[in-house]
Formats: sequence, structure tokens, C-alpha cells
Amino acid sequence: MLKRIETYYDAVPRSSARAEEFGPLTLFVREGEGWPYYARPALGATGEIPVEAVEKVRARQRELGVPEAFEWVAETTPGLRAAVEASGLTVHEHPLMVLEGDGAAVPEPEGVTVRMVGADDSALESAAAAPYAAFGATPDPGAAAHVGARIGAGWTRLAAALDGTGHALAAGQHQPVGPVSEVVGVGTVPAARRRGLGLAVTAALVADARAHGAELVFLSATDADVARLYGRLGFRTVATALIAEA
Repeated sequence: MLKRIETYYDAVPRSSARAEEFGPLTLFVREGEGWPYYARPALGATGEIPVEAVEKVRARQRELGVPEAFEWVAETTPGLRAAVEASGLTVHEHPLMVLEGDGAAVPEPEGVTVRMVGADDSALESAAAAPYAAFGATPDPGAAAHVGARIGAGWTRLAAALDGTGHALAAGQHQPVGPVSEVVGVGTVPAARRRGLGLAVTAALVADARAHGAELVFLSATDADVARLYGRLGFRTVATALIAEA
């Protein structure tokens, strides 16, 4: 299972980023609009990773003006953590969870409609913007066009919880690559939190992924409390996703 996830992690950024190789590490550099990517272990890299390799990647990230960030699975590449910490980065741990079965249904929260959002959908703009508001990030003016293009290409599936006016209060995506898909970027705008919207959006994404043939559906939870919520949908923790940043 973890090998399949590693192959997915190596493949999914390549639809909108170029890969720059630094020995045992790969830096993905986004082409065009959207969230910036990160560096991660090269597919198949094993053993200890020297701090010098991490330093070279960080220097390149500074040159490009992108965040000095690394993402990987602790159990798959245990030798990377010591190197990134030795370089001065802070490592955060997140439960890596895999869906068992088709996923449990959750009641649709009162006063909203939870559904998939298409590339030409009137809700696309607010659905693309919702995660920025949820995570306190600066809105990307090209987010809707970028997400719409990815939906049209089949690289992204978008779901949202919409209020009575059709405005997105919560949204998230899953990104299919063959029979594997990851649920990402599920977020609720601050004013609409604690209503179960994020869980409902996740349930819709899970149902859509399974309906489109995804055999393996996974995600990374923020922390143990959020992991317990995803556990209500049928996700179980199988490993630890690590994110290192300056």
C-alpha cells in the first residue's frame, strides 16, 4: 500500500510541475498558477539522505522564491528526517489515512447543498477560493481558472458545500491518478465552521472517487483530533506523513 502511495506522490505533481533532481531528492516546481509544490524523496530512494542534498534543494527553493518545504512518508524514507532537521527545518507529523470500504454516509448539514462542482459551474470561483480563506492564505486571483483547467483535464475533482445563494462555505478536492486518489485541501471558511461541512465535503469526494474507479483513497489529517473525524467516514491511520518547513 505504501509503495502505491509513493508512486502516486511522485506522479501527481507532474501534471502541473516540472521535476528537478538533486540526487536522492526531487524538487517539484509548479508551472503556472496554484499552490506551490515541495521537495520529496526521489522515487525508489533508500537509506540515509545527506544533509548536503537537503541544503542544495533549499538553496534552489530560495533562488526560485518558493517555500523551503519537504513532504514525505516517515515509514518509507526514515533517513530523511535527520537530514532536514540538521539543516534547520521544523518537521510536523500528520496521520496518513487510507479509506476502508466505500466510506460511511453522513447527513447533509442543514441549510446547505453538498455537490460536485464542474469546470463551467457558477460555484467554481467561490469553491476554488474557499480553501484560501479556510487556511488563512492570500487569495490567488487565478485559482478558479487553474482549478477549472485541472477539472477539465481530469486531474482534479472538486466538491463544495453551498449556501442558499450558491456560494461555497467549504470545499475540497481529490486528485485521481489511475486507481489511486488523494483527498486534499478540504477547508471551511471561518464563519461556517463547526457545522460538519468539511466532513460532508469529504464524504462527497470519497463517494465520487469510488464512483470513478478509485481503488485506493487516502488523505493526511491535520492532527489526531481531525483523524478521529475522518475515522467516522471509514479512514484508518496506516503511516505518518511528514512536512518540513522553515
